[in-house]
Amino acid sequence: MYLDFPTQPHGQRTGISRSLALLAILLLAGCGGGGSSGGTTTTTTGTTTTTVTVPGAPTIGAGTAGNASASIAFTAPASTGGATITAYTGTCTASGISKTGTTTASPVSVTGLTNGTAYSCSVTATNSAGTSAASAAVTVTPVASSGSSYSTASVNCPYSQSTLNTTINLTSTSSWSCTSTLRTLAANGLPNHTTGTFPNSGNPNTISAQTVSFSTTVSPAIVSTTGTSVAHITGYANNGVKFDPATAQTCTTNCANNGQDSSGTWSIEALGQTYFAFGNDTNNAHVQPNGAYHYHGVPVGLLTLDGNTGQKMTLAGYAVDGFPIYVRYGYTTATSATSAIKTLTSSYRLKTTLSTGRPSTTIAAAGTFTQDYEYVAGLGDLDECNGRTGVTPEFPGGIYYYVVTDTFPYIQRCVKGTASSTTG
Repeated sequence: MYLDFPTQPHGQRTGISRSLALLAILLLAGCGGGGSSGGTTTTTTGTTTTTVTVPGAPTIGAGTAGNASASIAFTAPASTGGATITAYTGTCTASGISKTGTTTASPVSVTGLTNGTAYSCSVTATNSAGTSAASAAVTVTPVASSGSSYSTASVNCPYSQSTLNTTINLTSTSSWSCTSTLRTLAANGLPNHTTGTFPNSGNPNTISAQTVSFSTTVSPAIVSTTGTSVAHITGYANNGVKFDPATAQTCTTNCANNGQDSSGTWSIEALGQTYFAFGNDTNNAHVQPNGAYHYHGVPVGLLTLDGNTGQKMTLAGYAVDGFPIYVRYGYTTATSATSAIKTLTSSYRLKTTLSTGRPSTTIAAAGTFTQDYEYVAGLGDLDECNGRTGVTPEFPGGIYYYVVTDTFPYIQRCVKGTASSTTG
């Protein structure tokens, strides 16, 4: 290539001419300051060009099961891609649901998993050019060690309240006390917050005082990884009102008695359906024929009494196995009290195909019956008993706890510990 520039006296080009010449040469040569494409970054400094690519895949190591968690060992890839690896990401997947964790060195911890569920876990590496392919996978099945125990003795012991409920013109009383081994409740079962009107068109019963006497361990222990079913009373709120998620209403195959049956196959849910009116109030509660007021879902009145007008963890009471019951909210990262508060979700969903022999959906829509729902491990934040292990304001060292949720099962239908007998 020939570039013709006017000359100056003494055969010298001006500084401007020299600059223009250099610029033209650079443009025609295609030189630039750098660029990236398809996971590759190219940087030019002077006459030196550096190309960075994504790292190679890490080499998978052993997977170690923990309580609702997995620890995945790995070896750094042979190729860093020409740049520092800034993060490794572990991903554990089961039933199409994935949970992740990050680290800068082996091993990587992945939390929020469901105990008893087999996960396929792999690791990727990331540098300035992007993320590597995944390593080979290792299978890990998280499990809470049978016998894992905790102590609740320092929380709400003693605790008592006596509150005139002007809605029903009766005084609610409850008293919790502890020994070295037992947490005991004595109460009259009356709510200490505003209720709906009872009797009403869906519920012909009047709220009346009960004799509530209940004791459970102050050292609850996980004895079942899958949970043990509880027929009715699954726990008590701080105010002495029972958590009782199931109902006695059932349907035969054709719902011939319109739900006025206690011996049919299909169990009617108290919430989330319109087939049968239970006369629930805004606390997701109503009254049994003996006058016992009880919760089927989120006890809104208790949240209000606790000053929970926003989002915060609220300890509502204790389950029949001694583990605490919280309502609706929890930490985004179960093990981190500095993570954001969120609405916790159950891992149940409506079945895609409803059970054979079920009454027609033209009679009772999907969601009417307990049998319409199925558990999918990892679908939400909670396990099959609507619980999880994590830190709470009252238990900063961590504990297994149940959560009352806005969707099925609302209140846990099984427990991970040993259930105590109940009355009232």
